[in-house]
Amino acid sequence: MANLRPSYRGLPDYDPSIVSNAAFDSAGYRAREGGGGVCMMSNTWRDEQHPSFIHFISSFLSENSFRLNFVPIAPDFIFNCGGLSVAFVFVTNWDCNNLLPIFSRVQKLKGQFGHLYIVVTVPTREQNDSFVHSYFKYGMEFGRPTFVPVQDIEMGFEKIVRIAHARGACKQQDAISKMKVERERSVQAMDTFLRVVTSIPGIDNHDANALSQALGSIEAIAKASKESILENTDLSADKAEMVTRFFRDPKFYLSPKIS
Repeated sequence: MANLRPSYRGLPDYDPSIVSNAAFDSAGYRAREGGGGVCMMSNTWRDEQHPSFIHFISSFLSENSFRLNFVPIAPDFIFNCGGLSVAFVFVTNWDCNNLLPIFSRVQKLKGQFGHLYIVVTVPTREQNDSFVHSYFKYGMEFGRPTFVPVQDIEMGFEKIVRIAHARGACKQQDAISKMKVERERSVQAMDTFLRVVTSIPGIDNHDANALSQALGSIEAIAKASKESILENTDLSADKAEMVTRFFRDPKFYLSPKIS
């Protein structure tokens, strides 16, 4: 992820009337396809911000390979990164005298989204003290949802992108870990299968693999007839006979020798 933090204050204004659901980039306000993920911004939140800040956001997202869409959503942002959706409320103007609407909204949204973060801009000491006091006054629980206080709106949006990216990366890592576990289980199951099947006199790894591909499980092999084995594998008649006897003749199945 890029470490770029351009100042939105130095960027030229644009006419909000030309803003569409397409994403922007720093060159021509048109999104690159693909990239690091998708950012959905609330139409309502966008209309409450200075146009130059929206310009900054679109430029920052483009630098970090995110596609931006403007949609009517309840949170201010929803990021989809690495297959995980993360919602954000971004309070860019902390009004110490009008906090109930903010916390009422947070209480409502936290029941709707599994991954919700509240980013609040508190640049002054007074605003920071107000935030700390109101956090407990309105009965917030630590981490339910997570509040992220920041000193300025640029830093706030950078935090949002970093959180979304980190959560997406964790999701991908978790998926990779699960795949590794499943692969290990599959290998272990195949090892067990080979040990059992090759314990049949005269059956080697090639024969066991042929039986696995043709019939699947040990249970299916045990139920297969000699004719079925001959029809679906390259085993000889003697080996097919040995397999069927192994699972049907007490002389074999009562005392199999598994190496």
